[in-house]
Amino acid sequence: MLRGWPRSCARFFADTEAFLMKNAKVKLCLQASLMDGSLLLEDCNPESDFQDWFWQGDSLMNHGTQSCLSVAEADRVQTSLCGSTGYMSWDCSNSLLSPLGSSQGYLVANKKGVALNNVRGLKAQWQDVANRSVCEEKAEKDRYFTAALASTHMYDPTTGNVTLALGIDQVELEELLWFFRREDPSTWNYSILALSFVAMILGLLLLSINVVRNRKRKIHMYREAEQTVQEAELEAKQALMSVQEYSLAEPQKQEPVPQDQRSGEVVVQWKDGTVTSLYAEKSEDAT
Repeated sequence: MLRGWPRSCARFFADTEAFLMKNAKVKLCLQASLMDGSLLLEDCNPESDFQDWFWQGDSLMNHGTQSCLSVAEADRVQTSLCGSTGYMSWDCSNSLLSPLGSSQGYLVANKKGVALNNVRGLKAQWQDVANRSVCEEKAEKDRYFTAALASTHMYDPTTGNVTLALGIDQVELEELLWFFRREDPSTWNYSILALSFVAMILGLLLLSINVVRNRKRKIHMYREAEQTVQEAELEAKQALMSVQEYSLAEPQKQEPVPQDQRSGEVVVQWKDGTVTSLYAEKSEDAT
């Protein structure tokens, strides 16, 4: 299972580690053919797997065909199964690609496609879509691979050998870590910067909306409280007026009995206001 997993990881990370090989002179990209292993120069298309190349050690592997750039004859170049016979390792220097350990020349773009030639001009220079040398791609990948490889090694003093903390051998680890390479982070940084700006604008907008709503809510609560106080004052005034009207409507107290009225005497008050005794006592003189 450990042997199959690094290969699947290599294919997975090839999507992110691959780059286009564009010739500096003709401005066309190197494309591999799935049928016969031939190489073509076509318009650069980042979506095409057959134009995606990545470094695997000193070899250049095509993502679409999973085969390596190799020298078939004296000056003819094609793609072949990685690990087969022939020159598959490439020396990269100053954007120039030449078969490692051979003096056959450099990889050059021509009318038919690509071939080996001793020309060192723009036709022999290869770049990615960002106009960076493919040699920079390899240098960055090698530096990152070396750092990652060193971080996974540990020394076993009992055996005197370098073993791997992951529990896999050297070949499997190299196959697993070949894809580690730093990409140009400019696009990602600009994207994050734009998203941060949008998030800041959205946050300010939400903050302003929240402030306005809180202000309106406080004004509404203040008006409700003021209206409640006014209603309470009005009810208090109405209650006070009712009490006063009731007090005014009470019948007047009965007039006190005249002081000259004697005990047992019946007094009648007539409609015209005159007061007379019902039974007038006969005077003693009359008797």
